[in-house]
Amino acid sequence: MANHSKHARSSTFVMPSKSSLMKIAATVAAVGLLATGGIVSRNLYTSAKQNTTNQATAFSVTDSAEASRGNARELLNGDTSYVTVKINGKSRVVPGANFTDVKSVLDAGDITLEPEDTVSPSLTTKVDEKTVITIQRAGASVEVSDTAIGFNVVKKETSSLPEGQEKVETEGEEGVMETTNLVTKSGDTVVSSNMISSYVKKAPVDKVILVGTGSTSSSSSNASTSIGTTVPAGEMQQWAHDYLLSNGYTEADFTATVYIITHESGWSVTATNPSSGAYGLPQALPGSKMVSEGADWATNYQTQLKWFWGYCAQRYGSIQGAYSYWLANHCY
Repeated sequence: MANHSKHARSSTFVMPSKSSLMKIAATVAAVGLLATGGIVSRNLYTSAKQNTTNQATAFSVTDSAEASRGNARELLNGDTSYVTVKINGKSRVVPGANFTDVKSVLDAGDITLEPEDTVSPSLTTKVDEKTVITIQRAGASVEVSDTAIGFNVVKKETSSLPEGQEKVETEGEEGVMETTNLVTKSGDTVVSSNMISSYVKKAPVDKVILVGTGSTSSSSSNASTSIGTTVPAGEMQQWAHDYLLSNGYTEADFTATVYIITHESGWSVTATNPSSGAYGLPQALPGSKMVSEGADWATNYQTQLKWFWGYCAQRYGSIQGAYSYWLANHCY
């Protein structure tokens, strides 16, 4: 930082020029802002009115290990705290508002203690964002497993093929979901298994099929720019498809939904990002904000999807608006 103090060479007082006074005032104001900013509590959420472009604050499936996370998702009321919990050496972050003590953090993270567990600091200890809660469970081990995330089939119309003719443009490829559990065994029998985290380690690749229209009219979709039509796979996607179309949305909105949710959570209702604590199908941060759509937000995929669609409309104007942002930023 530049030193703005100056040593006068004479005792004669000289009134600074108008431009000098303006510079001095600006410097004092800047120092004041820096001093104020240093003591203001950290808020990792930005206002919905802020510019959200090109901020390097999100994890992405294209990065080394994390599912997509956008820190731009605002909390609707108040600040959010982030407290780290280490369970048998494995860390996860628990987000939540108005934490008071260790017990409030464990409750927010849905972390259930066993009678023989050792917790440090104690359950009644006050917490802040520097607190690290350590839980040791005797006889338990941390186990990490990978499961496959199925890919979707997306059909895109093209005028470059005769009408009705199909051609595979991209072969589908399964993704990988990594799940970490704290497992207690008696011999070879699993007594209990508690999930610590579960996230998209590698996103699947859609199988893209080009469908010929045999038409050169402008109404025919260009396969390179069309979002395409996604074939629903499984109960959750079929419900989402039917719900959207029966409520005035389009096939493109469904395709956008599938793409985002697949990359965010791999369609796991209980997906929990270990680095941010984001939760559920839409990776809401914190997950508890989905209570606005229902008290069953932690386990009901319909509640989570309704919250997701509402969030997309509120922040990006539409589901496809959120999709476009995701493509550009690998988060939303």
